[in-house]
Amino acid sequence: MVIDLVEGVEAKKVDEQGRFVLPSDWRKEELKGTNEVFIIKRKGYLKMIPKKKVDLTKFFDKADLGMNIGDWDEFEKEFYEGEV
Repeated sequence: MVIDLVEGVEAKKVDEQGRFVLPSDWRKEELKGTNEVFIIKRKGYLKMIPKKKVDLTKFFDKADLGMNIGDWDEFEKEFYEGEV
């Protein structure tokens, strides 16, 4: 039995093993491509966030290292030798 209290808030029954059913519309929208979630435990409540892969490549060109890297091998050599 599901009781809608306020838009986006539902009261659900939890079984003896601590399980409940996630709303199907939330699963379809938020769990695209994954079946894992992060559970954040706080005093008095739980927060569930879908575990999603983040595309970090969109940030590659935004990193400002304070220099122009023309030759990656040369940069890497200087970086690890501590000259950068």
